[in-house]
Amino acid sequence: MKTSTLRLLPISLLIASATASAGNFAIDARGDAMGGVGVVSGDFLTAPFYNPALTAIYRRNDNVGMLLPSVGINYNDQHNMLDDIDRAASALKNNDLTEAGIVAQDLKDDNASVTIGAAAAFAIPNRYVSMNAYAKLYTESFAEAFVPDRANSLVQLRDTEIKGAALGVAEGGLSIAKYMTILGHHWSFGATPKLQRIYTYSYSASVEDFSFSDIRDDGSAENQFNFDLGALWFYGPLRVGVTGKNMISNDYTTSDGAYTYKMRPQYTLGTGLIADFWQVSVDYDLNEAEKFDAVNDNTQMVRLGAEVDLMRQFKFRGGYYKNLASSEDEGTLTAGLGISPLNITQMDIGVSYTNENAMGVYLNFLSSY
Repeated sequence: MKTSTLRLLPISLLIASATASAGNFAIDARGDAMGGVGVVSGDFLTAPFYNPALTAIYRRNDNVGMLLPSVGINYNDQHNMLDDIDRAASALKNNDLTEAGIVAQDLKDDNASVTIGAAAAFAIPNRYVSMNAYAKLYTESFAEAFVPDRANSLVQLRDTEIKGAALGVAEGGLSIAKYMTILGHHWSFGATPKLQRIYTYSYSASVEDFSFSDIRDDGSAENQFNFDLGALWFYGPLRVGVTGKNMISNDYTTSDGAYTYKMRPQYTLGTGLIADFWQVSVDYDLNEAEKFDAVNDNTQMVRLGAEVDLMRQFKFRGGYYKNLASSEDEGTLTAGLGISPLNITQMDIGVSYTNENAMGVYLNFLSSY
């Protein structure tokens, strides 16, 4: 097992993921460049990914919009697990007792993940009932090292297991929203009924046989109806919004019974100042998402983002996000650029950086007429 090969696995997974799926995950290069914010800062075209109420918020000259395609990949190995697995395999091959003892300690509680997604949307905003039809695919693969206590470090490494789990969702739906004035206040309310196909996978291997690309070999799938809800209040540039994603709870157990994924409603509060040529916003998850049981993959995110628009042609973006559910999360910086020739077609590029072993890249194209 070569470390250089391991570092290319996210790319190979992206190419190989024709059946990739999608969950509670926004696939939007603009938002990803701004730390992942979107509850109040998204637009009518990306509304299904953040807050369905945004479907009714548009400019007067926006009659129709298309997002095609939007793709993203994020690779997170903050604990150097893949390097440690490479070292462990080498120590076993060479019967190096000293190195085995060191790497066994380094491997304890190591974990790594790869997330991949793609999306498309077609929106028709209007003053009666705005609509946005969308589809997205998303998959997240997670692996964790389980190192037993043994007197002999070589035996300890041979008995070490790398256990993995993966979730995928293929999702399609229709966001519907309505703008209204209530007691002099501006509001928008929206809902997104959707159909989902949920895939779950489990995996277990020794340090010598582990490969991220094998995690999705053994899986099962279920179909489900679900829906999202959202609301937005705004006064001038000030906006406050709240959204609930996947309002119908369900549990999905892998075919071997090793893992259960808990899909529960995820509530997020957003606020920000959204002006004509600049904006800043903050999104905060009100509850912690537990995800797979027996796996340390819980999330509760806080996200901050900003954008500066230069003459409607160039948009400069930056942001930050952190997982409050993990005491070891280092926090992630994001940045990106939007280019809008003639303000008709726009290309968005975003990148994220936690450290040299955890980063991502995102790209999308969109048009509005």
